[in-house]
Amino acid sequence: MARKAVAQELSRERILTEARDLFATFGYRALTMRSIAKAMGYSHGALYYHFTEKAELFYALIKDDFSMLMQRQREMIVREHGFSVNLLQKLMMEFVWFGLTNPNHYEMMFMMNEPELQQYSRTEQAQCLEMFSIVVRQVVTDQPGFESRKFTLPWNLFMSLHGLISYCIQFKLSYEEARKLADEHIRLICVSLDLDSYQQQRPIVKMVSPHLPITNVI
Repeated sequence: MARKAVAQELSRERILTEARDLFATFGYRALTMRSIAKAMGYSHGALYYHFTEKAELFYALIKDDFSMLMQRQREMIVREHGFSVNLLQKLMMEFVWFGLTNPNHYEMMFMMNEPELQQYSRTEQAQCLEMFSIVVRQVVTDQPGFESRKFTLPWNLFMSLHGLISYCIQFKLSYEEARKLADEHIRLICVSLDLDSYQQQRPIVKMVSPHLPITNVI
């Protein structure tokens, strides 16, 4: 089959759809470009027309996942019109919802330990954390001692949520099954930070591009 005909028949979208299921079923290490192509009924050369290596194919999947997660977060921030504890709580719950509603996506985004993937996922992971960090810093900026923990606090909160999500995924808990647990977990986080959920909101965020994380505040 001619290369052009193969590319037209086997679309990038189809490869991504079927590869996602294969990665979720067999894991990253067990698959090769040849085995992915075989499962789809094609030669591995058909895949190389769209992707040069397995890591690039995998990255295309998680890049779409990060885009979906970050777009939902941006929309939530804009709807709230400003920074508040209420926004922080909603943002944390949104992260839990995403992880437990899309466990296979979440594992690929945050739980894969493959050296060859590190060069691909670091940017998206950093953007996701930075968006969360901006909200956290704005909410707690007036607290005593904030300057000494403005970099460590967002990371600690993120890891706390990641631990909850990872636990629920391990024991196959759905979002609805884990919702009360997540509510209590997030409430205790805010209590530990001594945050007033009715504090005055801060100014609305400024979006530079729909494809980039929040960069500054008006």
